[in-house]
Amino acid sequence: MKKPKLPGTDSIRKLAEFWDNHEVVDFEEELEEVDEPIFVRGAAIKVPLESREVKAVEKLAKAQGISREELVRGWVLNNLPPRRNESRRTKRYT
Repeated sequence: MKKPKLPGTDSIRKLAEFWDNHEVVDFEEELEEVDEPIFVRGAAIKVPLESREVKAVEKLAKAQGISREELVRGWVLNNLPPRRNESRRTKRYT
């Protein structure tokens, strides 16, 4: 049987699926130790909202086919000044 290759993806979901079905000891020769973090998450900000406000955000997000977090993040990004030498690649969220 042909030995599977390590996935060449940054998708946490795809990596999780791969490791759910494989043992790390089967890939010991291919692994390397690193000192820096591989997956760095952004900081979170809690925004207190009334339940009616949460429902309104959820309704808007559902209408756009995105999560409420994506909707709120879009609002924030659209109201931040653009970073120098970088165009903002977000949809307009209204």
